[in-house]
Amino acid sequence: MSFFSEFKEFAVKGNVIDLAVGVIIGGAFGKIVDSLVGDVIMPIISKIFGGLDFSNYFLPLAGQTATTLADAKKEGAVLAYGSFLTVSLNFVILTFVIFLMIKQINRLKRDEPPAEAPGPSEDTQLLREIRDSLRR
Repeated sequence: MSFFSEFKEFAVKGNVIDLAVGVIIGGAFGKIVDSLVGDVIMPIISKIFGGLDFSNYFLPLAGQTATTLADAKKEGAVLAYGSFLTVSLNFVILTFVIFLMIKQINRLKRDEPPAEAPGPSEDTQLLREIRDSLRR
């Protein structure tokens, strides 16, 4: 088997295609969650806590005097814990949504009736009848 035909066989397997689709959908879903957290949730939390902007919460590690995170990063190392809080909230929301999706999928799988086991084939049934008649 040539290298390219072996690669083609690997690439068109169902698992690889499913993985590729999952990665693409996951990337798009991650952008949606980033927007939800950055554009909807964090502004609401900021408003509740008196107009605080979490993205500019940082501790200067190199003695910077800048007031924004971007300026402080230009001057040296910073501990950007506000950005970390935002990313952590992203993670919690994404994990919760995935949990709900998996829970729903598992519930749908349980609701499906189990497939009935097929009876013996005609040939098997006929052979059993012959066996039983020979025993008599």
